[in-house]
Amino acid sequence: MYSIKKTNILLLLIISSIALISTQSCKKYPENNGISLRSKSERVANTWQVENYKINGTDFTSLVSNYNETFTKNGAYSYSWGNKDGSGAWTFQNDYKEIKLNGNDDQANRTIYILKLEEKAFWYYYMDGNDRHDLHLISK
Repeated sequence: MYSIKKTNILLLLIISSIALISTQSCKKYPENNGISLRSKSERVANTWQVENYKINGTDFTSLVSNYNETFTKNGAYSYSWGNKDGSGAWTFQNDYKEIKLNGNDDQANRTIYILKLEEKAFWYYYMDGNDRHDLHLISK
């Protein structure tokens, strides 16, 4: 009886350790709340609208209230902002921590650094010279 109890405790410790390591390794993005059963490509594939936009910590959300970005699972990218729009392609890079945008204009050619990637929230930043642009997007 003692050996069965000892074996059960050991088994429980092993399972707990594996679960803890798995949970921590699945959290790739610093602002994510938990793990997702949807792939990263499925989470990116959406039409997103701006919830919050800051440049170097200063809020500029009101200037981009009608800005939208659309990502598809097959790697197409587009954005629209009033009468401006553009399109191109996107790919993950750096172990899914970044997205490289390649498009038909300067705005669409950049690397974005993912902070949060969930089903209904996509946060990232990009650098424009020394200026850090933080976007918090929500599903449209």
